[in-house]
Formats: sequence, structure tokens, C-alpha cells
Amino acid sequence: MEKRKKENQVKTDLVLIAPYCPEAGKTARLKAILKYSLEGYTWEEITTVSELECADLKGRRILFAISLGKSGINLTWYTMMKYFRLHQDSLDGVVGGVILDGNCEFYTKSVGRNMVFTTNRAGCTFPGRPLVEGTRTLHNYDIQAKNLHTDNLQAYMEAGRQLVENIVQYRRPRLEHPKLLVLHAGNRKISNSLQLWELMEQHLSEFEIQKISLRNGFVHDCRGCSYDVCRHFGEEGSCFYGGPIAEEVYPAILGCDGLVMVCPNYNDALSANLTAFINRMTALFTTHRFYDKALFGVIVSGYSGSDIVAEQLISGLNMNKTFALPGKFAILETANRPGEILQVPGIEEKAAAFADHIREHLTGRKSHD
Repeated sequence: MEKRKKENQVKTDLVLIAPYCPEAGKTARLKAILKYSLEGYTWEEITTVSELECADLKGRRILFAISLGKSGINLTWYTMMKYFRLHQDSLDGVVGGVILDGNCEFYTKSVGRNMVFTTNRAGCTFPGRPLVEGTRTLHNYDIQAKNLHTDNLQAYMEAGRQLVENIVQYRRPRLEHPKLLVLHAGNRKISNSLQLWELMEQHLSEFEIQKISLRNGFVHDCRGCSYDVCRHFGEEGSCFYGGPIAEEVYPAILGCDGLVMVCPNYNDALSANLTAFINRMTALFTTHRFYDKALFGVIVSGYSGSDIVAEQLISGLNMNKTFALPGKFAILETANRPGEILQVPGIEEKAAAFADHIREHLTGRKSHD
């Protein structure tokens, strides 16, 4: 791999943000993964928040790579995360991915989705499957290693290499007539999240929009079929339970360019029917990937916790099911009583701006273009 110093004016393929870790023993495996993953690319490295503050990252391709050790904590990353949370346009136009290397069986997933949420709020777009994680034992690579006819460490390295390729090759869609699928499970009379979406929808008249309510019909959750059984039904475009998920939602997913999840915060979690939808996507996922489809979220909490729900969408649909995550993918608001969302100061302007954000990502145009 070819590293270029930041003072070199030649623009490199990537920026590697690798927060400093003072314990060299923690970083050896991560360095090996990076060497393999970045081979053939040019890159410049940022390791401290002072370097981050001096960098112009807008429009760049960024690989975040962090050694978490046994504690799941990298102190330098926390200083960087503070910077991104306070500078929410600092990553506009960026396309990124994450490699996390740990020294226990925990924390890589939770740290990863929090990282993606934080940097996405600052403008970073993530292709589908943006997280490559290595636990201490690498048991999370058992299946990949078997499929690749190699050992778990090499499977980990191959995943890192593929991630870098996905970052470099990602291109935003430029669609003339985008198709949006809107999934919700709300009652319009009392649902603040659904009323917020309707404020946005009126600004997207040129889109082909299909709305499906998962309140209609009984939505079974996933029963945990074996892989072979799940794939059998997936090849038929169906699922063991059939019903509205297989008959209506699956075809709509395959036909859409963007998926809008309209999500109230139920006890700091997605509602049961929306969770069931994500779980039931597994059958379709056995035969399809969704890298070319964008994920958007409309999230309203009664008190707090919209970030928790957003992270569930990220882990379930972006990290797991390969939907692309546009920068600032979700609008997060707080409203409790039915209809209270309509009294939020500036809500109509916020709704119009988020609708324009969806338009710009899918078409490359803004409303005034």
C-alpha cells in the first residue's frame, strides 16, 4: 500500500482515519488487515483530533479503522466523535466505511453502529455492509471462511479488501423518476411520525410513491427457518409464513429505489411490525442484495431516544441487509401528544428540506433546479 503524507498536494484515493492507540500490542492485527485491504491504493492518515480539525474531508472517501482492545474503548476516537457531533457538515459528500478490531467478543457491533450514526449525521454516506468487525476469536467469520475455503483470518482480510473497493467504487444514483417505498405501522389520526412523513410527501410529487401499512393483516415475525429452508422460499420470492410481507412488501422492495421507514419510538425500539419486517427480509436477502437502494428514516420520539431507533435501522438494514445509507439519512423529531408534531417550530420547513434531501440523493437535483 502506498501512503502519502498530508502535505503532499496530490489527492489520494482515500483518507484513513485511524485514532491513535498507545498500546502497540492491540494494533498488530488491525495493521495487518489494513495493509491487505489498502494494497494498490494511495491514502493519507489522520490519527489525532488536532489533525482532524485541520483537514478538509468534504467529498473524500474515508476508511475509519479503530483498535478497540478488550474494553471496547479507544479514547482518541471519543475526541474525534465529539468533533463530528459538533461539526455536522464536516463530512458532507463523504463516502465511508468502518473496520473495527477488538480483543473480546463484544462491543464491535455497538461501537460500529454508533460510529456510523454519528458520522452519518455529519454527512457521511455509507454503502451497504459498511462495517467489517473482528472479534477476538474471529468466530464471526466461520461462515465466510467456509464459503471462501480459507481460514477465518483470511476471510476477515478479504472482507476488509471488499469494503475498501465498495467505498472507492460507490456512486450516488442519478434517477429520472425515482420510486419510493414507504413502510409504516401507524394510525394517521394519532401517529406523529406518519403525519411528519405526509408533510414531506407533498414536496415529492414527481416521485412514484408506494405506501404500505404493516397494520393491514397479521404480520408474523421470523420463525428462524434453517438456511436451506429460508433460501428455498426466497428463491420463490416468498417466505414460510407468506402473507402481506411476501405478497406485497417483497415485490415493492425489489421495485423501489429508496425505502422510507416511518418509525415511532416504542420503548426505545422499533415497533413490533417494523421489526418483524426487517427479520422477514432474510428470506429475500438469501437471493438478492440491496446495495443500489437507499434507506431513509422518519423517526419521532415522545420524549427522547430517536438516535437509538436510528441505530437499529442502521444495523438492521444498512449493515445487515445492504441498503445504502445516504448522508443524514434520517429526520429525528420529538412529539408526544397526537398531532403535536404539527406544532414543532419550523416543522414544515424541516419537512420540505428533508424531502429535498431525498430528491437530491436519488436524482442529483434540488427542488429549485
